[in-house]
Amino acid sequence: MIRIDLGSSAAAAGGLSLLIVLGGAQPAGTRPGGPSAPVSAPVGDGSAAPRFDVRTLRPGTAPGLLFTTPQPSGPPTDGSGAQAPARSPAQAQALAQAQAHPRAPAAKGPHGPEILDEHGRPVWFHPVPDGQFATDLRVQRYRGRDVLTWWQGTVTTRGGGIGTGYIADENYRVIATVRGTTAPADLHEFRITSRGTALVTGYRTVPADLSSLGGSKDGKVEDSVVEEIDIATGRTLLSWSALAHVSPADSDAPVFMYGEQPFDYFHVNSVSEDTGGDLLISGRHLSTVFKVDRRTGRIIWRLGGRRTSFPLGAGVRFSWQHDATSAGRGTVKVFDNGANQLLEGYESRVAWIRVDPARGTTRLVRQLTHPAHVSSTHEGSAQDLPNGNTSVSWGAAGRVSEFSRRGALLFDATLPHGWTSYRLYRQQWKGRPADPPTVGVRDGSVHAVWNGATGVARWRILAGDARDDLRPYAQAGWNGLDTAVRPPSRAGTAPRYLKAEALDASGRVLGASAVTANAEAS
Repeated sequence: MIRIDLGSSAAAAGGLSLLIVLGGAQPAGTRPGGPSAPVSAPVGDGSAAPRFDVRTLRPGTAPGLLFTTPQPSGPPTDGSGAQAPARSPAQAQALAQAQAHPRAPAAKGPHGPEILDEHGRPVWFHPVPDGQFATDLRVQRYRGRDVLTWWQGTVTTRGGGIGTGYIADENYRVIATVRGTTAPADLHEFRITSRGTALVTGYRTVPADLSSLGGSKDGKVEDSVVEEIDIATGRTLLSWSALAHVSPADSDAPVFMYGEQPFDYFHVNSVSEDTGGDLLISGRHLSTVFKVDRRTGRIIWRLGGRRTSFPLGAGVRFSWQHDATSAGRGTVKVFDNGANQLLEGYESRVAWIRVDPARGTTRLVRQLTHPAHVSSTHEGSAQDLPNGNTSVSWGAAGRVSEFSRRGALLFDATLPHGWTSYRLYRQQWKGRPADPPTVGVRDGSVHAVWNGATGVARWRILAGDARDDLRPYAQAGWNGLDTAVRPPSRAGTAPRYLKAEALDASGRVLGASAVTANAEAS
C-alpha cells in the first residue's frame, strides 16, 4: 500500500510527474504487428441506426456532417427486466446508484459511432456489441490526411473506460490503434496532435489512507492519468499523474459518497493543447481546468475550484465541467455542466473565459445557453466552427445544437428517449466504403444500402428477370444509408433480379451493388 498524506500541499506543488507502478501487466500502445480491427456487431440493413429528431434547422449552419456516439442511459436491463451489463458511462453510473434510487426504464437498441447529416439521416453507423461502448467520434489529421477516430471499449461503474483508440481511413479500414501504457485508455479523450501523437486519458486505482478526509485508513484513490503516446511506435512520451500534483483534499466530491469504491477525487474528462503547446486538463470533480507544462508536468495555473490561481470575475465560476479547450490565445472554452447527478436542474452553458496570468485576472468573454434552459448532469461538449458558429452536445440531456456567432439557435435535435451523446462534432468528411452497396426488398420497397458513403445524391435501381438483362426500374433521392426506393406504380410482376447504382449530383456512378436475387419475387 502507498501512503498518501492527503492533508499536505506537497502534491500540488508541481514538479515532475510521479509514476506509481502497480502490479500486473498494463496494456501496450499501438501493436507492432499492425492495428487490430474494432469489434463490431452486424450492421444489417442499416434500419436500426439510432435516429435524431431534428426540431430546428435554419439557414446559416456550418457545412459538414454530424459525428456522434448515441448511447443508452438509465440502469440497463435484459429482456426479462433483470439487471444487465452497462452499455455506456451513463448506464454504469446509474447502475451504481440503482440501490439508492428508483429504477427508470432503460433505453436499449443498437449503439455505436454514427455520422449523420443535419436532417438527422444516418450516413455511417458502426454498431458495437452489448457490453461495449464507443465515444469521441470525429475527423482528425494523421500523417497529412483526414482520418476517422473514436474510442471503443468497456465502461466501469465509476464512469470511466477501458479500451482502445481507433484510427480509420476514408474506406473505414482501421490503420492504427492506440492503447494506454500507464493506465488503460479511457473513454473521455482521444486527441491526435500535429506531432503524430495521441493525447489520452486513463484511470488507475491506488491504495491510500483516506482517514484525514473522513474515509478509511485502508482506502483507495482513483488516480487520473494523462498520456501522450507516439502513434507509430506506441512509445509513451508523457505520463502525467493527477495524484502527483493535486491533493485529493482539493476535491469538491466528498469521500463518504464512494463507500467501498475508490475515491474518484479528480475525474479527468478532457485534455487538449493550448496555443503555446502546453496542456489544458479538465478535472471535473475539482471544478478546475489546469494548465500543465508539457515538458515537466508542472501545473502552471489553475482556473476555478478551491485553489484557483486567479480571482474569478463576474460569471466566470463553473462547476462539474467537460471539454476544456483553447479558444485562442489567453481564452479557455468549457462546457459548464453546472450540475451533477445529485445536483440536477441547474442550467448548463458554454463559457468562453479570458485568462490574463500577468495581471492575475479572469473575465467572462461570452456564454451560450439553450432557449429551453437545458441542464446536463454529465457529459457534454462545445466545438468552435470555422464560420464562427458553435456546435454543442448537451450530454445527458439528450440534445445537440448549433448556434450562430451571435447566439441564435440554428440547429437543434433530440436523441431517442433515454439516449445521450457524450460529444458532438460538425466536420467535413469524404467517405468511400471498401465494401460495395447492397440491395434488397423489404416491406414492398427496394432498399439500397451503402454504409458510410458520402456524395451520393440518388439511387438508380436496375431490374430484370435475367442476371444479364437488367434495365432501369426506379430511382429515388438518397435518404440515409438505408434508402427505400418505391417500385413504379405500374411495375406489374416483381422482377427476379435487382442491382443498385449510387449516383452523384452529376449522374456519375459512384458504386454499384452485385446483381441480387429478389427474395420477394414469385
